[in-house]
Amino acid sequence: MVKETKLYDLLNVQPTANEQELKKGYRKAALKYHPDKPTGDTEKFKEISEAFEILNDPQKREIYDQYGLEAARNGGAIPTSDGGASFQGGFPGGAGGAHAFSNEDAFNIFSQFFGGGSGLGGDAGFGGFPSGSNIRFSSSGFPGGGSSSGGFPSGFSSTGGMPGGFSSGGMPGGFSSGGMPGGYRSPSPEQQEEKTDEVHLPVSLEDLFVGKKKSFKVGRKGPDGKHEKTQIDIQLKPGWKAGTKITYKSKGDYNPKTGGRKTLQFIISEKPHPHFKREDDNLIYTLPLTFKESLLGFSKTIQTIDGKNLPLSRGQPVQPSETTTYPGQGMPITKKPGQRGDLLIKYKVDYPINLTPAQREAISNNF
Repeated sequence: MVKETKLYDLLNVQPTANEQELKKGYRKAALKYHPDKPTGDTEKFKEISEAFEILNDPQKREIYDQYGLEAARNGGAIPTSDGGASFQGGFPGGAGGAHAFSNEDAFNIFSQFFGGGSGLGGDAGFGGFPSGSNIRFSSSGFPGGGSSSGGFPSGFSSTGGMPGGFSSGGMPGGFSSGGMPGGYRSPSPEQQEEKTDEVHLPVSLEDLFVGKKKSFKVGRKGPDGKHEKTQIDIQLKPGWKAGTKITYKSKGDYNPKTGGRKTLQFIISEKPHPHFKREDDNLIYTLPLTFKESLLGFSKTIQTIDGKNLPLSRGQPVQPSETTTYPGQGMPITKKPGQRGDLLIKYKVDYPINLTPAQREAISNNF
């Protein structure tokens, strides 16, 4: 039994759908919601394309069926109870790492089904070939792709370099010429193995504040071709931001062509916080106030990112757009040890939806 059916529902197929049923479901849904159509919906079109990208990759589909959409998007990363993560599906040799699916990815997939144009007016099959053609594509080199098919019909490799992973060479879609009918050419195994495995690593603001050590069990391919696990320890530095990359050479899949291992790269992403929003090195806290508190003042206490109690009080009215700054109560500044950003308190006033006659009279007599 699958954990969730959202992606199957987007393609209007059952969780037991085979490859041809997935393609048929994608074709019909993509044509309906393509932005150039009267029924078009850009966001829906993107969701449909991502659904096909995941479900058409056997390893990503297995991760999705067992652990859900976020695990499939994050290369099989499942948060653990100790604040770390467990990588499922044989990562990095499995799902191929994390990738934020973009509109460009959606149109790249569509172009492989219907050719370089929109494909809205014709009956072209995959990659512009007639329907029923046996030409197949795989996602090596595509954003978010791995060593197996991931979003494109399997069997034909790309070379990387152009958006979507294609290299230029004068052919439609950016494929280089030579080697096959139509001018297509697959990259060498050495080129395919040079890719760095990436995974997004969600980290809480509290862990980024203190610079916590994180440990992970990572699946990879060994010299005998079998999957094995190795432990990766990451020492976060206080104040690291989303997008920070931590690279480990020779920690990924074993490459029999070179006798070495691929590079493994983690990319920091920040988990949403229930109270704070980060802007650079500053933290923003939105404090809710009743209408009465905004006029007569208030006395409250909040907890800072480092767990300290910060008393807040006002005796005068608060303007809705007002901001109070507390210097040095934000995130650590990585390049300036010992220094921190600021904490900014913004106010959200809960204005009444309606007033009683007595309240109206009081306001009218006093303002």
